[in-house]
Amino acid sequence: MQIQPAALAAHLQKGLKPLYTLHGDEPLLIQEALDAIRAAARAQGFTERSSHTVAGAHFDWGEVLAAGGSQSLFADKQVLELRIPSGKPGKEGSVALQQLAQASRGNDSVLTLVMLPRLDRTTKASAWFAALEGGMTIEVSPVERAALPQWIAQRLAAQGQRVVAGVEGQRTLQFFADRVEGNLLAAHQEIQKLALLHPQGELSFAQIESAVLNVARFDVFKLSEAVLAGQPERVQRMLDGLQAEGEAEVLVHFALSEDIRALKRVKDAIARGSPLPMALREQRVWGNKERLFERVLPRLSAATLAGFLQDAHLVDGVVKGLKRPDWPAAPWQALQRLALRLCSACATQKPASPR
Repeated sequence: MQIQPAALAAHLQKGLKPLYTLHGDEPLLIQEALDAIRAAARAQGFTERSSHTVAGAHFDWGEVLAAGGSQSLFADKQVLELRIPSGKPGKEGSVALQQLAQASRGNDSVLTLVMLPRLDRTTKASAWFAALEGGMTIEVSPVERAALPQWIAQRLAAQGQRVVAGVEGQRTLQFFADRVEGNLLAAHQEIQKLALLHPQGELSFAQIESAVLNVARFDVFKLSEAVLAGQPERVQRMLDGLQAEGEAEVLVHFALSEDIRALKRVKDAIARGSPLPMALREQRVWGNKERLFERVLPRLSAATLAGFLQDAHLVDGVVKGLKRPDWPAAPWQALQRLALRLCSACATQKPASPR
């Protein structure tokens, strides 16, 4: 049974289940969920704890199964924690996890916690994950940029602080989000710092501006989402951040060009008569990017996308040290022009005309 992270506290007040599986790639939120479960376990008499990390092909699953199957009227209750950083338990591990899930049923002496990274659709459809879903599963998703200001406001409220009301407060939260985007753990630390620097109550923009460090971290795949969303200021900020962090130009180009190629292939498939959902599935476009593709494809003509493909080809040469007429010689400047051109086309309110 799946439970949302926001509902975990209410769930734990009703009592613990014997098996929890947490999966996702946001360390702060995973850690907070684990801490909440551990605190509830301590309150209910779980005094022992054993931890195992699956690493390598020769991991001893027998030890885990022995701990998970232990049951006694007199021994201390124990928490069994199992981390699988790769998300791939292997053939032997798959069988062991199914046995572990089976052994947890009705076993009040052992609380089993399984920690996994973000999982793809194929892994979620596996037999071993289906067995774990017989317990409680918690999928921890990253806080997307659009939701980050509200997340910050909620965290401030939890420590008795708030921004001013109205437009100024929204501007303050947006500024805060710009400084911590992509780095939720640092965002949490910056919020805690405000509790140390200022008393409970209202925080001004000046107080937050002087206290909150610029700890934003970006990745190229979030950059491509910002481009498709038509957010030029954010795109520029992310490009500056990626360059400052020493990201490889070739990886940035790959992310942008892959989006352009995928947009062109989906557009061509639609022209041949394929329904949009089918065309997106065939190109393996999922999640947030699926929604972005659905929004921008009607705005981009086939000729426009063909032009962007040619631009991506030219920028590929610039990134590799070649000079291209009418394009900057510096790779980051060429990438900026490509990204902002595509971003502008995606932000257009009506279908873009051929360039």
